[in-house]
Amino acid sequence: MSEKPYEHLSPDLILDAVEAQGYRCDGRYSTLNSYENRVFQIGIEDAEPLIAKFYRPQRWTDEQILEEHRFSWQLADRDIPAVPPKQNDNGDTLFEFKTFRFSLYQRKGGHAPALDDMDSLFQLGRLVGRIHSVALIEPFKHRPMLSVETFGDSSAEFLLENFIPSSLRIPYQTLTSDLLASIRQRFDQVKPAYQRVHGDCHVGNILWRGDEVHFVDLDDSRMAPAMQDIWMFLSGSRDAQQRQLSELVEGYNEFCDFDPRQLPLVEALRSLRIMYYSAWLARRWEDPAFPKAFPWFNSERYWAEHILELREQLALLNEPPLEVF
Repeated sequence: MSEKPYEHLSPDLILDAVEAQGYRCDGRYSTLNSYENRVFQIGIEDAEPLIAKFYRPQRWTDEQILEEHRFSWQLADRDIPAVPPKQNDNGDTLFEFKTFRFSLYQRKGGHAPALDDMDSLFQLGRLVGRIHSVALIEPFKHRPMLSVETFGDSSAEFLLENFIPSSLRIPYQTLTSDLLASIRQRFDQVKPAYQRVHGDCHVGNILWRGDEVHFVDLDDSRMAPAMQDIWMFLSGSRDAQQRQLSELVEGYNEFCDFDPRQLPLVEALRSLRIMYYSAWLARRWEDPAFPKAFPWFNSERYWAEHILELREQLALLNEPPLEVF
């Protein structure tokens, strides 16, 4: 992949791509917060603005992107507030313009939910339960799977070979070996069922306005344990996480049966995400947007703190899992 995957994605190209789909742009556009892809709000003459998402070259195949689109539309067709890509007259949702693939979306506004509010957590649990009730209809055939190998082993291997400072290499290697063994033990113990999930359920991907809640950005959707879409709402002390989990599960159970056997996966999945996130930043470091957006990354201090965080996760994996009351 080019070190500058978006170097030819000029404002003129962006507007021309949208107009090629039959819209008349009014010349206004603004860049929205996105690093993996490039996302823009585009002004449309005599109409509401559109959101244009230009996919990172060579990240997903067409089949993988279209699976994500199909999942979005399955949710929308059942009045579940996801934001699906717009369809043209032929029913197409994925377009190409001068080598760039892109899709268009209706603009939705809102703010992040308050995760310290129990009522909000209950509503989020209901919504995730509704999403999962549809997710179980069919599996992904082309999109990847979240596993210890894809999120853990590959991340540790890439970082050791390319980024971990020599002074920290042995501590990192020893620690991640022990951590991955503990994570594997949890997965072997649970033997979780895999299903389609949103994959990236953090507050930045949720828009809350009044009584409306929308999940956006299914770009990281994949096959994973259902717990992947729940654990990210948990934070704070163990007691706080127990309360949060109980509200989430109560809402979730209205639409989909929560499997308490997955509870041992909470810290395992959290650990895998921590490893994967650091490796994601490292793999994208040659994209000029990343050093500008994450100036604190890739210093000796960063890696020392990363190792400390992984040590804390190893300790948490040795504690009893959360429970649902």
